[in-house]
Amino acid sequence: MKDIAEFIAGFKRFQEKYFSEDRNLFERLGQGQRPNAMIVACADSRVDPALLTGAVPGDLFVVRNVANLVPPYERGGSFASVPAALEFAVLSLGVEHIIVLGHAQCGGIHALMSGTVARGEFIGRWVGIAQRARERVLAELPAKPAALQERACEQASILISLENLMTYPWVAQRVAIGTIHLHGWYFDIAEGELLCYNPACNAFTTVAADS
Repeated sequence: MKDIAEFIAGFKRFQEKYFSEDRNLFERLGQGQRPNAMIVACADSRVDPALLTGAVPGDLFVVRNVANLVPPYERGGSFASVPAALEFAVLSLGVEHIIVLGHAQCGGIHALMSGTVARGEFIGRWVGIAQRARERVLAELPAKPAALQERACEQASILISLENLMTYPWVAQRVAIGTIHLHGWYFDIAEGELLCYNPACNAFTTVAADS
């Protein structure tokens, strides 16, 4: 396991790479940020949005939380962190794409499906945002193995977050006029594959290597 000294060494490599090879990038970033996309990703240590997309500093506005969830719009609600970031990304930064990035082997979804979320003080209420996904999976795949149900719930929870995004009036308005586009992505850790939600067939399909 890496210790703090290794992380400091990693930062020094970061300095050498970006500040010696591409100093102009950080001079531009010093004037402000203009990311084109926002990603709502899981806090899981195995899923780094910038690493997965090959993004450089300034490309992405990233929000990470347990199970990559977006709560529904609620005026003055208690789930303030994600809505605040969403509001800033849309109204202040003017992002054109919002991506919900889920992944395989998600601990939050595993807790939701296995019924172990009640053990935590905060985690239960949070992953409960995806309760509708759990109910869908149990209704549609009642006799399937737990691993298959969890994978289905991981993907269904992405759709719940996409549905919840549309409850924010300033998101829905921009989607309607085509200035914001919503995307659901699913990263299969074991296979190293990215699947994207295709509304036309209501399914997640693998992104081909040459696409």
